[in-house]
Amino acid sequence: METMKVDRRKFLAGVAGASAASTMAAPRGAAAAPAVKFPSAAARAAETLVPAALPASPGRPGSDFMVDVIRSLGIEYIAANPASSFRGLQESIVNYGGNAKPEFLTCMHEESSVAMAHGYFKIAGKPMGVLCHGTVGLQHASMGLYNAWCDRVPVIMILGNIVDAAKRRPGVEWLHTAQDVAAIVRDFTKWDDLPGSLQHFAESSVRAYKIATTPPMEPVVIVADGGLQEGPISDGESLAIPRLVATAPPQGDAGAVREAARLLANAQAPVIVADRLARTPQGITLLVELAETLNAPVIDQRGRMNFPTAHYLCHSERARALIGQADVICGLELTDYWGTVNAYTDNHERTTTARTKAGVKLVSIGVGDLYTKSNYQDFERFAAVDVPIAGDGEATLPALIEAVKASLPAERRTAIAGRAEAMRKAHAAMRERQRVDATYAWDATPVSTARLSAELWGAIKNEDWSLVSPDNFISRWPHRLWTMEKHHHFIGGSGGAGEGYGLPAAVGAALANRAAGRLSVNIQCDGDMMYAPGALWTAVHHQLPLLTVMHNNRAYHQETMHLQRLGNRRNRGVDRAGIGTAITNPNVDYAKLAQSMGMWGEGPIENPADLGPALARAVAVVKRGEPALLDVVTQPR
Repeated sequence: METMKVDRRKFLAGVAGASAASTMAAPRGAAAAPAVKFPSAAARAAETLVPAALPASPGRPGSDFMVDVIRSLGIEYIAANPASSFRGLQESIVNYGGNAKPEFLTCMHEESSVAMAHGYFKIAGKPMGVLCHGTVGLQHASMGLYNAWCDRVPVIMILGNIVDAAKRRPGVEWLHTAQDVAAIVRDFTKWDDLPGSLQHFAESSVRAYKIATTPPMEPVVIVADGGLQEGPISDGESLAIPRLVATAPPQGDAGAVREAARLLANAQAPVIVADRLARTPQGITLLVELAETLNAPVIDQRGRMNFPTAHYLCHSERARALIGQADVICGLELTDYWGTVNAYTDNHERTTTARTKAGVKLVSIGVGDLYTKSNYQDFERFAAVDVPIAGDGEATLPALIEAVKASLPAERRTAIAGRAEAMRKAHAAMRERQRVDATYAWDATPVSTARLSAELWGAIKNEDWSLVSPDNFISRWPHRLWTMEKHHHFIGGSGGAGEGYGLPAAVGAALANRAAGRLSVNIQCDGDMMYAPGALWTAVHHQLPLLTVMHNNRAYHQETMHLQRLGNRRNRGVDRAGIGTAITNPNVDYAKLAQSMGMWGEGPIENPADLGPALARAVAVVKRGEPALLDVVTQPR
């Protein structure tokens, strides 16, 4: 097609003439007619030109090979907020790769992209990829990475950057580039690299995947230079993708495991405490076998779904009493061993007292000692443990179970069997207390968190369900009332307690659950929702069946309680504790927020009698494959 050419001087003259004609003065005394400007023929032609075709890029672009590398790792999804520094990769994903394995997931915020990958892993058991944009994108994503770091979750981040200053576009590309861009998050990622060639990218990507998925699992960052993405693969360049072979998780030392088994086998009152133990469904099976071998009560600190709630040895709600009576405590992948065996009082003096009795023996199995950094203090206070075993808890359990069985003579087996009846009675009494406690304020308005959890359980208990949100902000009622047995029944919390995690993590988990046909349930805190409401749009856009039930207490209630505590401590009262913490005036209409993004939404529900029927309607929507949100106005906790 012949390209039309416009002479610049004639174009400017035409514009000037049109402007002069349209601004002639009206006759004196007459009302001035509105000025009407007609573009010249030259101007009209200039605005309707078809740009000349650019010459095609020489050869196959490097980003095509990068997509081959990503595919070789088995990464099925790439979450991202679109940006120019990885435009080469994005174009290759959607065109060369056909937007399949990996599929591009459109997110409204970089922090949401990482949180989505975070939630996805805890259901799928394999990492999701995240594309991130230079300095500004990484600063947005940093909170999500920190949550994943604290929660020991692998995220494979590919970070766009333009290393060669001579190749950067003028203006914004300089602002979004750094010499060492991954330095922003190096304190809370396990490894990062800046590949200088496509072969380097292939090898570093495979290395990064292995590092990220070897316990302790953590996020990693690979910087994908814009020049490598957009430049051609040299004709004679020989590229090879290394074979990915997973690294076996580290196991505890055999001698230390035998010593731990000896202590447990001879204990009169052993207690098992688990936090982030069960990496896979097998972790639950192994922990049940260990507990039943010893008839020892289990305290699940709920970093993962570790132990069935209806099992007679599940005594999580009796933690304080059991810790105080124990003569041997076995901690499995504990985030905070010190906090498990000590009590802390948040008073002016910040006093602490031991929860354990004199002479108690402490055993620890976990990967915390295998990888620790200094700046960010996610490792908690130091606990002096008698038998510290550095090794992955789940991988070490088979050896521990066999060692315990080998340490049990016949008389000890008989004595241990005799503990079962007392454990059964204590468990039944504990569950009955929880049921009774849930009836208090049953008809209260706003809705009690116990009734919210009970009604929700009634709506989903006959489905293949998965709770894809934390439940600590609703007083752990789901754990206290529901029957949780399977690995996907609960995914734990955020790790770093960073706001903005809940909704996008639930969306990521719902993506993983969709393949199994599960009903994903998100009990969503209102303050956390306001950090990242755009994740609602992502759920609708990608047709993810997710039930979001708002825990809408119209406040950052934890911060309200902090203000109340300090007001009391300083004798200033609590009547002003809502200033800066309440989410009122105006109240947020979360149903309308969901509807504005194309999602089914209903509420706000304030009358508890309306809750059950509304939940039934919402579940019906999700069962037909769509996301739904039900706004429930609730008591604070």
